[in-house]
Amino acid sequence: MKKLHFILTLMFVILLAACNAKKQKANNSEFPQLEGLFFEQKPPGLIPEILAPGIVATGEDFVSIAKFSPDMKEIYVDKHGGDYKKSKTIVIRYENNKWQNDSIITDIKRPDNFSKDGTIIYKQNKYRERTESGWSELKNMGAPFDDMFIMGSSITDKKTIFFSHFDTPDRDGAISYSRFVDGKYQPSQKLGKEINNGKPMGHPYIAPDESYLIWDAIREGGYGKNDLYISFRQKDGSWGPVINLGPHINTEQSDSHPSVTPDGKYLTFFRGGHTVREDGSFYVFGNPYWVSVQVIENLRPKL
Repeated sequence: MKKLHFILTLMFVILLAACNAKKQKANNSEFPQLEGLFFEQKPPGLIPEILAPGIVATGEDFVSIAKFSPDMKEIYVDKHGGDYKKSKTIVIRYENNKWQNDSIITDIKRPDNFSKDGTIIYKQNKYRERTESGWSELKNMGAPFDDMFIMGSSITDKKTIFFSHFDTPDRDGAISYSRFVDGKYQPSQKLGKEINNGKPMGHPYIAPDESYLIWDAIREGGYGKNDLYISFRQKDGSWGPVINLGPHINTEQSDSHPSVTPDGKYLTFFRGGHTVREDGSFYVFGNPYWVSVQVIENLRPKL
C-alpha cells in the first residue's frame, strides 16, 4: 500500500512539473524576443506616445509606474486589473541583448526611485538593498522620514532626496527635501509656496544635478485633473516660475508620476483616469507614456 502511494505521488509530481514546463514554454513563445532598450519601439518626438503597447502598457490594466533601473536593464511596472486582481509590480529584464520572457512578480510595490548605482530601491519611507539572492527585506530609512506618509520621491547625484508627503495639516501634501551630510540625512526642508501651491502635491522628479524639478498637482488654470509642472533652478539657487508642461503633455485626464529615463533622453509619465462601479468602488485605468526630453529643454529659460 505504501509503495502504491509513493508511485502515485511520484507520478503526480512528474505530471505537475510537465505542466509547468509546458506553461513556461508557452509563455516564452508568447513573449516577443525584442532587441533594443526600448522594445524596438520608435522613439517619440514632442508628442507623447504610449510606452511599449501590448508589453508594458496593456490597455485594460492600471499601470501607474513604468520605471527603469539606473542601468536600464530592468523595467518595473505596477499593474492592477486584467490578470492582476490586486496591485502587483512586475519586472522585465534585459539580458543577452533581448528583453526576457514574462515578467517576474515581486513584492516591491510601486518603487519610487533607485540609488544612482542601482543597489538600493526606495519605497515611501523604506528601502531595500540588492543582494546576490535578490532584494532584501524592507528597512526603515530612519530620521527624518520615520513618521511621514510619502507619496513619491526622487534622489540626486549627491543623494539629496526630494519627496512629497501628506502629513500636512490640510492633507493636500507638500514637497520637501533632505540633504545627505556626513553619512546621514538632515532635517527636511519644505519648498516654498511658489511650488507648494496646489493639491494634491505628488510624485516629484528631481534632475540628478538639481537643475529642475517636475511634479504633478491640481492647480488653477490646469488642463484637467493632475497636470505636470516644472520649475528650473535659478543662478542664485532659488526656484524659478512654475510652468505647466502644456497641452501636449497634460490632458483632461490625470497626468502624473513624472520621471526621466536614466539616459536622460525621455520623460515618462502616467496618463489615465477612473470610473466608479455600481458598488461604489473605483476602477483606475491608464498607461505609461513617454516623450522626448526636448519638451523640457524647450521650456528651460535662456540664460
